[in-house]
Amino acid sequence: MIRVVLAEDQGMVLGAFASLLDLQSDIRVVATATNGDDALVAVRAHRPDVLVTDIEMPGRTGLEVAAELNRLGDPTRVLIVTTFARSGYLRRAVDAGVAGYVLKDAPIGELAAALRRVHAGERVVAPELAMAAWDAADPLTDRERELLRAVADGASNAEIASRMFLADGTVRNYLSTAMAKLGARNRTEAARTAQTRGWL
Repeated sequence: MIRVVLAEDQGMVLGAFASLLDLQSDIRVVATATNGDDALVAVRAHRPDVLVTDIEMPGRTGLEVAAELNRLGDPTRVLIVTTFARSGYLRRAVDAGVAGYVLKDAPIGELAAALRRVHAGERVVAPELAMAAWDAADPLTDRERELLRAVADGASNAEIASRMFLADGTVRNYLSTAMAKLGARNRTEAARTAQTRGWL
């Protein structure tokens, strides 16, 4: 029996996934979570074979949960199920030690098959996502990504400086560099471009 924790912030999708996976004779959903922080708690509590998670959720993202499990040396395998075929996400997923990355609109049979392969030790990537990986590499540094996430959340430069214990001029310099790398006219456009490409 493959024991699964399922993390998805949309209630209807979460319920449908759980029901459909439970119909498989060799798969059992032992816990569900609607945000990344709860997903991490559920994995620690239930020690599943596989965590099936979305990327964009409240709290930690699915990629951040995967990276934390990887950092802790947790043996739980991670299968990302997402609507986003973005090269930046796939690259970050690989860096985070994710074992599988498939799209939500795949038939449940394909999802179950991917889950079984991940459990068996294989790495699974949907063909559409593999093609997207040929896109340009992420040019941003971790600090630039952190600042652009704050911009995307609506923070001003002064708020970012205060929150991250940086000088105002330092924040401006980081954002100017990020804007130049992304060919953006302003910080908002830079944040939007980075999000669209899956780099945040």
